[in-house]
Parts: sequence; structure tokens; C-alpha cells
Amino acid sequence: MVLEMKVPSPGESITEVEIATWLVEDGDYVEKDQPIAEVDSDKATLELPAEESGIITLKAEEGDAVAVGAVVCHIDMSAAKPEGGEKKEAPKTEEKKEAPKAEPAKETYATGTASPAAKKVLAEKGMSASDVKGTGKDGRITKDDAVNAVPSMGTPGNGSRGVERTKLSMLRRKVAERLVSVKNETAMLTTFNEVNMQPIFDLRNEYKEEFKAKHGVGLGFMSFFTLACVRALQMYPAVNSMIDGKEMVSYDFQDISIAVSGPKGLMVPVIRNAENLSFRGVESEVKRLAIRAREGQITVDEMTGGTFTITNGGVFGSMLSTPIINPPQSAILGMHNIVNRPVAENGEVVIRPIMYVALSYDHRIIDGKESVGFLVAVKEALENPAELLMDNNIKKALEM
Repeated sequence: MVLEMKVPSPGESITEVEIATWLVEDGDYVEKDQPIAEVDSDKATLELPAEESGIITLKAEEGDAVAVGAVVCHIDMSAAKPEGGEKKEAPKTEEKKEAPKAEPAKETYATGTASPAAKKVLAEKGMSASDVKGTGKDGRITKDDAVNAVPSMGTPGNGSRGVERTKLSMLRRKVAERLVSVKNETAMLTTFNEVNMQPIFDLRNEYKEEFKAKHGVGLGFMSFFTLACVRALQMYPAVNSMIDGKEMVSYDFQDISIAVSGPKGLMVPVIRNAENLSFRGVESEVKRLAIRAREGQITVDEMTGGTFTITNGGVFGSMLSTPIINPPQSAILGMHNIVNRPVAENGEVVIRPIMYVALSYDHRIIDGKESVGFLVAVKEALENPAELLMDNNIKKALEM
């Protein structure tokens, strides 16, 4: 019996996927639930598992766009598993006879010499005959050779000058389209501020070992930033809103999207109802989603929605950037690297760990007063976490 394997729906509104990579070859024996392919949708890269065991026959090529519900392979369930798990032998084909090698062109006095017409063209281009390979008899440079010659842009070095073209995945193409549409369809502005991270450093240094021993996750920066954003979103609800046609849609919950670098590029899983989570809850969820994204197990549902996004370019060494809004959201916070800088405190210059933060927002729905106020609220919470994020009870907030 032969099973026709069809493309399952990866999620709502997705009608087409692209075969990114076949993980098996035509004629292989596959086990049930064995990953046989990676498929790209416009939202994620997902594994396609075999529905039954048997010999597989591929019906689509890598790079093919396939509609949801279309047949991508056949699995012959009646086929016995080959001994040693080897695949069926393909029928042997006769070896191709080697084509006779062309004799090298004969070099004469004419080799590399330009015809009069070619000389004139080369002179107009500012080129010499030594810059052109002749295709005429015995290597003579013809007028066509001169016309088609391209002047050298500088002196080539001894290194490689190869060029490679690779097709963008469906996910990468969709990301590109979304980013361009955001720039074209929103009134995007960015406001900046700086945060003195010393209070968070002091808290982490004192409690991080005990926190990890008790909860099994580290006390990182993301929990402080996530809870600081939750507080600021509650203070400035326009930042937690979106435009839908002629309407403004506001939310009474905070679903925080976090940008995570995965094997196929940037992914943005969502922490649901972050307003109900503690420091331990946020750190556990961040760890869970990051692992799933990096192992390619993240689902479309886990990346759908979100009312606000946090992205951390600082892990790659970025000092400052203008993050692009994650549509249909109206704002995104960019974190950056932490650098010891001189700052003034109580009339004295001291060295403190400083992070620049950036808020990109859609000016159609968020005014300057709200955007600046939001970022100041984030800064205040991060610089005074014990009072504003922990209600002056650090051990209770960290569930010690």
C-alpha cells in the first residue's frame, strides 16, 4: 500500500510552503515520525515527519513552492526494511565515455594583438591589449572582444573573487517584505535614552546563585526588561495598541514578543500574559522559547500575536540601533551592549555600566509625549528595580 503524504497546514492563514531541505533521499527507507524534510512557511521553518514507515519516493524538489494539502512524497508501506537500513540500489547506468579534450589554441605573433578597429575601441576605454583575452584566430583581439571588454575597477589582488548566488528562503523573503512594508506604511520614529545598569548588576551579583539553585534558571536581564516594559505599557496604553484600518485596537494584557536568533534567522516567540509572571516565570519562559527556537521546534502559534517586542542586539555587540517595528505592533524596544562609561553622580564623575536603549514607534498612533514617557518609565524601573519592580521586597519578588 502506498501512502500519499500531503503538506499539513502549519498554521492559520498559511496556504503555501517551500521545500527548504530534504533530509532523506529518493528510495530511502524511513521510519514513522522520522523527520524527512524541512519546510519554510512565511512565518517559520518546520520539520515534516514521516506519517508511516516504508520506502520513500520524493515528488517535489528542494526550493519548490508547494500548496498546503499537495502531495510531496509517496511512502510504500508494503516495502520491507532493507538489511542494515540501507536504501534500495538505484539501477546502474553505463559509464559515460570521456569527451575528447580540445587541443589548446596555438600561440603565434597574432596572439594578444588587437586589430586596428579593436585598438581604437580599447583606446577610447583607456584599456590596453593586455587587459583583454582575444577570441579571434590564434588569440587575436577582435573588435567584438574590445567592445565587450570591461575596464578593471582597480588592480585585482591575488585572493579569490568568486561569486555565489543562493535562493532566499520563503521565511527570509517574507521577513524582507514585512520590513519594507513597515518602512513604507508606518510613520516610524525612534527615541533614545541610556540606563545605568549598576542597580541590576548589584541585585544579580547578590542573588543570582541562590536564584539559579532554587529555580533552575539564571537571573538574566530579560526578566528586568520584560517587567519594566509591562509596567510602562500599563502606564502608556497607546504603546500597547495597534491600528486596524480606521480603528485603534488596545489590549488590557501584555504579550511580549522576544527576538531570538535561530538556525534559520531571527524568530520572535511570544511570552503570553507577561503581566502575570514573576521574575522566575519570565526567565523560565524565555529559556523555554529560546531553546525551542534554536532547536527548530518552535511552532507558528508560539510566534503569532504579541502586543510589544523586545530585541537585544547587545548580545552581538551592538552599541546603538534603530529597531524596526514588528507589524502589526506599534512599538519595539531595542537593548544594546553594556559599556563602562563615565557619568556624573552627585557632582562627581564615576564609572558605571551604561546601556543605550531605543524605542521605535509608529507616530500615527503614538505621540512623542507617550513614546518619550514610556522610555523614561522603562529607564526609571531599571534604575530602581527594588522599588518599582519588586515593591521593596526583593526576596519575595525573587521567590526566595
